[in-house]
Amino acid sequence: MSPVIDRPVGSALPLLFCEVEVVAVERLSPSFVRVELGGPALAEYGVAGPRHDQRIKLVLPDPVTGGLTSVDDVDESWLSTWTTRPASERGHMRTYTIRDVRGSGEATTLVVDIVLHLEGDAVGPGSVWAARAVPGDRVVLVAPRRGFPFGGIEFTPAPGAELLLVGDETAVPAVCAVLEQLPGSATGAVFLEVPEAGDVLDVRRPDGVSVTWLPRHGAPLGERLHAAVVAHLGTPGAVVEVEPEEVDPDLWETPSYSSSGEEIAAASGAVGDDPSTGPGLRLDGLYAWIAGESAVVTGLRRHLVKGLGMDRSQVAFMGYWRRGVSMGS
Repeated sequence: MSPVIDRPVGSALPLLFCEVEVVAVERLSPSFVRVELGGPALAEYGVAGPRHDQRIKLVLPDPVTGGLTSVDDVDESWLSTWTTRPASERGHMRTYTIRDVRGSGEATTLVVDIVLHLEGDAVGPGSVWAARAVPGDRVVLVAPRRGFPFGGIEFTPAPGAELLLVGDETAVPAVCAVLEQLPGSATGAVFLEVPEAGDVLDVRRPDGVSVTWLPRHGAPLGERLHAAVVAHLGTPGAVVEVEPEEVDPDLWETPSYSSSGEEIAAASGAVGDDPSTGPGLRLDGLYAWIAGESAVVTGLRRHLVKGLGMDRSQVAFMGYWRRGVSMGS
């Protein structure tokens, strides 16, 4: 086992780029494992304001060779340098959400919940690593450094907005992290599709926010999720068919950014009073955060934006992964 590092590393960078150690592992359910990471460098972790769905990067050892990137003498060119090295030497970078932050100072730890597998898809290095993780394992972390902008937070509702949070198992850690940070006055609905009933997790939430878990039990991916969301909006109907060529593998659209390069206009204050959208359904006070498999997210985006006329500045649509494709960094 490598010795615990006793000094911050990557201190010249406006972010944390450091080696951390697995301090605890907990199997939460058939599809989720919780990994707690610690190290002295985490004393410098911090974000301005709520962390909500804060994304971080883990550089995991190569599952065959055990190769892991070095954090020695890093500078702002580290990413371009890292990508030129063979994976057997540098490991594999994957993106996760901070599920929780525990402790303080050099005893700070970050909790990360990881999906162990995706049905019908090749198991990637993140899932392999998480399934085998034990205390003492080492990984490299890329995370916010206190006092510096980092990005990676997409949950940005207007104060008092009615919330709609939607995701498959890959979005469960982010949604649960958001739920536990919401003010007690928050209202809205959450829909989470998971592989099986054993993956339904306990999560704290405000009384005014309902959480509906949707175990697939072999049903087509996204079918139950799509149906539940459109029914909640008062517009029940069939799943929107999305052809493979229509799916943007980099689908990422928030009130401030679009992967397509399209400009996001200011909210128009639209009201969905057309009978096809359900009687009295108002869209002007709604904020939607939707993440998961790209084709499923694309279908829901089409329903909300094109079908109901919801303003694009009120939604965040994120393709966390694409069926049949190993998730990248």
